[in-house]
Amino acid sequence: MGPERVVVWIRAADPATAARTLERARRRGFRRLVLAPEPGLAPADGETLWFDRDGRIDRGDGLLPVPIETVDAEARLEAVLGRARPDLPLAIEWTGDRVIPLENAVAARGGRFDLWVVAHGAREVPAALGALEHGANQVLVRVATPEEVDALEATLETPPPTDLAFAEATLVEVAPAGMGDRVLVDTTSLLRPDEGLLVGSAAAFLFLVVSEAAGSAFSRPRPFRVNAGAAHAYVLRPDGATRYLSELRPGDPVLVAGPSGPPRPVRVGRVKIERRPMVMAVADDRGVRRTIFLQEAESVRLGTPAAPIPATELAVGDTVVGVRLAAARHLGRAIDEAIEER
Repeated sequence: MGPERVVVWIRAADPATAARTLERARRRGFRRLVLAPEPGLAPADGETLWFDRDGRIDRGDGLLPVPIETVDAEARLEAVLGRARPDLPLAIEWTGDRVIPLENAVAARGGRFDLWVVAHGAREVPAALGALEHGANQVLVRVATPEEVDALEATLETPPPTDLAFAEATLVEVAPAGMGDRVLVDTTSLLRPDEGLLVGSAAAFLFLVVSEAAGSAFSRPRPFRVNAGAAHAYVLRPDGATRYLSELRPGDPVLVAGPSGPPRPVRVGRVKIERRPMVMAVADDRGVRRTIFLQEAESVRLGTPAAPIPATELAVGDTVVGVRLAAARHLGRAIDEAIEER
């Protein structure tokens, strides 16, 4: 649910506010924009710039302008769908119900035409992008201030990193670690048995802690859950930043990864912090010791090149997997500085 399908439609109250809003949108990485016509205004590199001309989107380059169709009832929706054509996007602005009629439009679209939807602010964007798991081809979001651009950015899912690669490390120590506060993360998505969160005591190597989708002999599968580790540990977010497990809140995005598919962003639905017996696992990563603290339980498992290993069965010599990242962090963001973590 990233910004590549989002068009920022700037409708500010005055030219000065419009200029500030345009600057903010560009700084936030939005590259598809609709503006009021202004002489001499040209797109920046890699940018698509369209113009608002009396309710029609002028795309330039000899393309037909796209009219905005207002839909307020089922009969009106059927009428505009009946006029849809393959060479011109169908752009709809809802004036009443917006979610169910969009699902009807997505179902009727097939591959016959491009469907655009006008959203009145950030709150309407997730449903417009995700209806029937596909959503509109483009969502035109009307914004009036720089602050509304910020709200839009916060709503969108950041595309997961494309250069995330698993590395192997060998366990050199496994030991009881007394009682500690472990953080259990329930997500709003269902995870595969080999998917999980990337967690560790140092950002330079984050271990793959897999979900509870497999269950155990005495617990039922909970495919939405990762018993992630101790409160101090880092967890990886979709934007490449880290967060302490203890800081996670409902609605926060986290990155889910696994060896059998690409990484993907999911949202935190609930966090449970409870005191439990802990085990410390220490891995040798190219001569550097990397640690993770886990609840000592059969349902807690570390990823390996083969099958995940329960925390109760970890042993010296086991090979585990994780990812290597920039070690130095400031408020979770990677920075370029010398650092030593133990």
